[in-house]
Amino acid sequence: MALRSAYSALGGPSLPLKARTTPLAFQLQSRSRNVSSRALSSTPKASQAHTAPTDPPLQSLTKEQKQFLESALRVNHAGELAATLIYTSQTPPIVKAHPHLRPLMKHMYDQEAGHFKTFNHLLAKHRIRPTAMYPVWHAAASFLGWSTGVMGREAAMACTEAVETEIGEHYNNQVRELLKWDEEAKARGETLGEDLEALMTDIRRIRDEELEHLDHAVEEDAKMAKPYEVLNGVIRAGCRGAIWVSERV
Repeated sequence: MALRSAYSALGGPSLPLKARTTPLAFQLQSRSRNVSSRALSSTPKASQAHTAPTDPPLQSLTKEQKQFLESALRVNHAGELAATLIYTSQTPPIVKAHPHLRPLMKHMYDQEAGHFKTFNHLLAKHRIRPTAMYPVWHAAASFLGWSTGVMGREAAMACTEAVETEIGEHYNNQVRELLKWDEEAKARGETLGEDLEALMTDIRRIRDEELEHLDHAVEEDAKMAKPYEVLNGVIRAGCRGAIWVSERV
């Protein structure tokens, strides 16, 4: 798909530069390197391979980077909550009318539940509060899922297509930002560190699974929903509004 191919090209703020080495420190480092060189010369090559230097991780995040991560994880958590509630509310009427869709609905719900669990863990780990709009999004997502579910298979799939389009773009922007941080860190001889690298891996995986849901929705005639343009436009606008609010509240 054109949307998926657009997500394959990815490219985020910089951190403090390393402190400059003073002349005295440079002399001490030079002596240390001479001693280390003599010690290594008497060490078997196999042992030397294990002592190869590696780039250090980032020492700290800027205020802007911390704010970006907090708002990103807060929005991701709220979005995955909404996704689980949409599928929970859609499934009964959809499966009743189209029993063959039960495995697909369960598959998509199970993946969303896994995403929600991941961001639940990350919020707790980094002591980030959920959005204050949590109860509102809970009610809104449940209503959206139920209403599109009773409208029929096409409307339910149109809902999935609209939601996953916005969520996919949102995750893609986060990956692009983290890749930018990675490039800037490498330019300073640093690495992102285990936590940020793991986060980028998780977001990429989750983004790809969301896009898989989008593909399933299109295959199940999302674009045949009536009125498709109205449903798609209203739901996507609602998603963008919810993201904007959750980033700030």
